[in-house]
Amino acid sequence: MSIKRGSPPLEIFLQDVVRLRKPHPCGSFEWTVVRLGADIGLRCHGCDRKVLLPRRDVEKRLKTFVSRGPDHAIAAELRAGVPDE
Repeated sequence: MSIKRGSPPLEIFLQDVVRLRKPHPCGSFEWTVVRLGADIGLRCHGCDRKVLLPRRDVEKRLKTFVSRGPDHAIAAELRAGVPDE
């Protein structure tokens, strides 16, 4: 996944579970998103350590989304133009 200059930021939501390219020193590859902004807060699934990384670094290190947070479905509905019930 290459990030081009001027491309929109990757859509990351709270409670997304992401897999990064390199493991944490505890051996875990999976992290939960706990904070959003210019910096993204991640919580390690192996040792519960929290780290704060610049958004750009997270986008470069991201391998895949393991699961998406509850806000992902809401955003998808809004993009599709589905009216609220």
